[in-house]
Amino acid sequence: MMSPLTTSPTPDDQPVLVAGGISDSHTWNLVYLQLLLEEHGHRVVNLGPCVPEELLIAQARAHRPALIVVSSVNGHGYHDGMRTVTRLREHPELAGVPAVIGGKLGIAGPCGDDEVAALRAAGYDEVFDDSAAGIDAFVRMLDALPQRALV
Repeated sequence: MMSPLTTSPTPDDQPVLVAGGISDSHTWNLVYLQLLLEEHGHRVVNLGPCVPEELLIAQARAHRPALIVVSSVNGHGYHDGMRTVTRLREHPELAGVPAVIGGKLGIAGPCGDDEVAALRAAGYDEVFDDSAAGIDAFVRMLDALPQRALV
């Protein structure tokens, strides 16, 4: 069997990468996201909590994902997420890979319009809060993804 780092995925095999922010050690949110994504027909590569940018970039290069999902529970998602997406978008081959962030993005509550706009300007395609409406919007986005893999 070939290593995932040496194979070229087919369009139907593009996974969704799931990662916790670099300072976020929570795992239940990542398990929930993985199950939700698989339920919607996507293959998932779950990188776990406290993911350094270098690991996320290396895995994105290796897997050429259909989507990158960064999740936060500890409230530092805005700051961690800005650094992560800035580093990710420095790589031209990853510039077109859709990336989203969601969860508890601020320690004082949901991000305001200015913070959401800054996250989008930095390179996230979508920003989701941890409300029921945010989860519904995330699910609608999943259903609109063109690449679907058999689980």
